[in-house]
Amino acid sequence: MAELIDGKALAAALRAEIREKTAALRARTGVTPGLAVILVGNDPASTSYVTAKERALAEAGMVSRDIRLPADIAQEELLRIIGELNADSAIHGILVQLPLPRGLDEAAVIHAIAPEKDVDGFTPVNVGRMLLGEPCFLPCTPHGVIKMLEAAGVQTVGAHAVVIGRSNIVGKPVAHLLAAKRPGGNATVTLCHTATRNLAEITRQADILVVASGRPNTVTGSMVKPGAAVIDVGVNRVPCADSPRGWKLCGDCDFESVSRVAGKLTPVPGGVGPMTITMLLENTLQAAEQAAEQRA
Repeated sequence: MAELIDGKALAAALRAEIREKTAALRARTGVTPGLAVILVGNDPASTSYVTAKERALAEAGMVSRDIRLPADIAQEELLRIIGELNADSAIHGILVQLPLPRGLDEAAVIHAIAPEKDVDGFTPVNVGRMLLGEPCFLPCTPHGVIKMLEAAGVQTVGAHAVVIGRSNIVGKPVAHLLAAKRPGGNATVTLCHTATRNLAEITRQADILVVASGRPNTVTGSMVKPGAAVIDVGVNRVPCADSPRGWKLCGDCDFESVSRVAGKLTPVPGGVGPMTITMLLENTLQAAEQAAEQRA
């Protein structure tokens, strides 16, 4: 059976460090990291994610500004709010929960965030800096994936890493980070997607397999190389008669079959999810430290 990579435990250890650094920053400079969290509409999954992020911010000793907006807000009004937050010295990071309701231009909204407050790492400036290997805010989920591989002792240098999914949020950036000449990188990377032929033949070559397809059971045990490290990024709600809620969470892998073949495997829940929020805290702290240095 695969050794589970406990994202919850790793996140707890990293958050303790972040909490100490936050307190030290406040004592040294009087600056408390502040994050504005913008939620447009009332999508249940997005609301749940935002609530978890706000709870984590409070536990880290950071300030969270909760901005809830109606789904029918005008694009111009949303951009105006972001502009005000860009100019607010008490706010060091801005997070717009995605996806946005129909009618809003996600790209325009992301582009409106000042790069120095883009703690999600989604703006073109930060993406470009990441690709060039320059200092930047790394996107939270991909950064969390790299941290988990490092903590689990997975050797990335020279390994063949296969990534399933080409989203701008996970697939593309995690493929880049795995290939980059940096700690947790230097792997040879194959990026797969919906047009990939013979997917199973490719995944069976992977020493490291990152699954971010957004579909349950994308990967089964027969598709995994024995002993491979499998990072399951997916979070899906599937019907479950045994649950009082009528559903349960699962990843993009068939956990039972994959766990019998893989050497290391992230569970869902309790795997990548807690690390995503932890990297958001780290980026917010970094943004506040940079702001404090500029103010000094």
